[in-house]
Amino acid sequence: MLKLKNIFRAGVNHFAISIHLLLVAILTVATLSCSFLLAQNNRAGDDIQKIRPIRDDVGFCWNADSMKILVDYLAAQEKEKFNSEGLVAAISPHDDYLYAGRLYYPLFSHIKTKEAVIFGVTHGTVRNEIKGLDSILILDNYQLWPGVLKPIAPSPLREYLKSHLRPNYFIVNNHAQELEHSIEALLPFLQYFNPDVKITPIMVAPMPLEKMEEISTDLARVISAYIKENHLTPGKDIFFLISADGNHYGKDFNNLAFGEGQEAWEKARAFDQQLIANFMTGIIDQKKIIGLTGEFWGKTYLDYKNSYWCGKYSIPFGLLTTEKIIHQTTGKKLKGVLFRYSDSYSEGVLPLRKIGLGTTAPFSLRHWVSYAAIGYYEE
Repeated sequence: MLKLKNIFRAGVNHFAISIHLLLVAILTVATLSCSFLLAQNNRAGDDIQKIRPIRDDVGFCWNADSMKILVDYLAAQEKEKFNSEGLVAAISPHDDYLYAGRLYYPLFSHIKTKEAVIFGVTHGTVRNEIKGLDSILILDNYQLWPGVLKPIAPSPLREYLKSHLRPNYFIVNNHAQELEHSIEALLPFLQYFNPDVKITPIMVAPMPLEKMEEISTDLARVISAYIKENHLTPGKDIFFLISADGNHYGKDFNNLAFGEGQEAWEKARAFDQQLIANFMTGIIDQKKIIGLTGEFWGKTYLDYKNSYWCGKYSIPFGLLTTEKIIHQTTGKKLKGVLFRYSDSYSEGVLPLRKIGLGTTAPFSLRHWVSYAAIGYYEE
């Protein structure tokens, strides 16, 4: 009997110890879970608070003194006159400043606005790292973006979009925005001439024309409502920028549609300029934008849709959206005016040394990129 009591007592003690250890384990797991969730919440908060990192500190200028040297040089070289009155939107390149500076300057020196919507590209480097970026707009939740004079704050429009745009039309992804350079490229020039400007960055993922039409209609509805509610004037209070480089031509890009050498360069440039004249300038309407996507060109290698223009989605989407916004808010049309067309082979490198700027790619007949600076006016 005593032996049985000892066994029973030992069993009870063992059970009590097991229960104690189980409770300790549960409390430990609960504590770790709470700590993990708190850490995640804090990390999310940090994401909201931090400045969006600079992607390219070689091709673009992030120093105010250097920017002044660049702008002063470009201003002294500029011989043409352009009109600021009625300017509400623009297409800008996003290549290195030492290559494309002569295209940035005449455009941004005529923009005077309080806030800007920027339609950026979603380059292949982003899509290769983050899968599934298709037929969608990509927003961010950074508190600040980098600027050349000071950090740039987002416009209230960004959060307005998140609240009013159909949820299936956009995602919020800081990492995608951090990997992409097409929006940040415009910020130093934009802020230099508009020191207190606020921005709404929108990356445009690849999408067919039908999806562009669908999403742009809803986006235009929301932005138009924002403009009306805040009594804004397009061009003065809010501006629309489309970031886009043109053709990427040469053996390095595996793009030899016109062959190789000087004659191929001339033919490719002529094709670009015909594309701009037919579909990106003059009165912008649905027919032109549809033509720009290649719907009128057939499935040939040389149509815009299958070309090496990195703006082949940001341009038609940005024009569709802006054209609808201007119509809904002012009842007017858009008219495109070419400020300048060029390419990296023609431009070469600006003769500015030791100001903190460089180039991120070569230029030659086997590797060149074209650019167009186009202003859009109310008509």
